[in-house]
This record gives sequence, structure tokens and C-alpha cells, in this order.
Amino acid sequence: MSSLVSRRSFLTGLSLAAVSAVAACAQLPKQSLEVADVQTPPAPEQPPVAAPVEPAKPDYVSMYRAVEEDGYKLPAIPFAKVNEKFLRQIVDDPTGEKPGTIVINTVDKFLYLVLKNGKAMRYGVGLGRQGYSWKGRAIVQWKRKWPTWTPPSAMISRDPKLEKWRQGMPPGVNNPLGSRALYIFQGGVDTLYRIHGSPDWNSIGKSASSGCVRMFNQDVMDLYDRVPSKTPLLVL
Repeated sequence: MSSLVSRRSFLTGLSLAAVSAVAACAQLPKQSLEVADVQTPPAPEQPPVAAPVEPAKPDYVSMYRAVEEDGYKLPAIPFAKVNEKFLRQIVDDPTGEKPGTIVINTVDKFLYLVLKNGKAMRYGVGLGRQGYSWKGRAIVQWKRKWPTWTPPSAMISRDPKLEKWRQGMPPGVNNPLGSRALYIFQGGVDTLYRIHGSPDWNSIGKSASSGCVRMFNQDVMDLYDRVPSKTPLLVL
């Protein structure tokens, strides 16, 4: 009798275990679905943040290199010895003038060539007494490459050594007008105002004893190529 009871208990236990196992297996897919339902989707990839781009620095080595032209040899400008603000560079236009206009600021010693889109090419200049003597609006009547320099009679009176150049000093690297000259007229009359190169690079950004508007020879050559005759000009 006891043997029969034990056998029934054993079978009953097997049945219960089987039912439990089946129930457990039946729940597995449900548990898997529930886990899948609560998974957090991956965050979208953010585009990489671009590093700020520094504006390109002007290539002063190329701008102020030695130049040989028409048999004349201009030395390189030692631009590292010059205050950087007087080196050629594109800046925001402070003048408000129309593109193509030359503006000379005699206080800050800058010459601006107004460009499009609110920009201007800025050059450093040096000014002599004549450079401060005239202000107003005018035009570049004409331009000359490797000009002849003829000192005014008043200058010869102050410095008799210039008498030998009364009929004109030939072009050359030591000519006070340098490699280029722009002649300024107002109402058809010569103002005697000149924008010109200078062999004395150290005078740019400074006041000089004589002359009009001096530029580095390499800068006045650049300006010469950018502006035609009859270019409007304003001297402040």
C-alpha cells in the first residue's frame, strides 16, 4: 500500500513539474517582447562641430619681394621691420565711397582703394609737406611707369644741390618718385599732388620733409595696376 502511495506521489510530482516547465516556457517569449519594448533607441549622431577658421594672413614675402623690371632692380622690403598696419591688406571699408575710389586719410596715413562688398584695399603711406597741403576731391589724370622727377623751383631754392635736376632726374631705383607715379588734377588743373613710390621704405607711416604721398614701390605698383586714368580721389 505504501508503495502504491509513493508511486502516485511521484507521478503527481512529475506532472506538476511538467506543468510548471510548460508554463515557464510559454512565458519566455512574452518576457523577451517586454524587454524589447522598453529598450531605448540609439541617439542620432550629431554632426561634427567645425573648428573656427582663422583668416588667411597675407603673403607678405611675395608682396614685398625684390622686383626686376625694365632693367631696374628694386630691393625687397624688410616688412618685418614695419608696423603691420601699414602693410598692404584687405579691410572693411571705412570710407563709404563708391567702389573704384581712392581715399587718402592724411591723419592715419592710409590710402584706401574702395572695393566691392564693403571691402577696401588699404596701403600705408608716408606724407611730406606737399602731402598735407591739399585736400578735396579730384581725379587721377594720368599714370607713369618709372617717372622722371622734376623738383619744383622752390625746392631747388631751399636745396641748391638739386639744381642739376632742374630739367628732370632720370628714372631709377633712387628717383624720389620711385617705380610709379599717379598725377592728381582737379577741374583740369594740376594740383601738383602726386601718389608715388619711394626708395625710402622706412618713411612709410611717417611724416617726411618733402614729397606728396609716398608708398612702398611694390605697393604703388600694385595700386597702379588696379586703377585706370580718371579714377576719382578724395583726400581727407
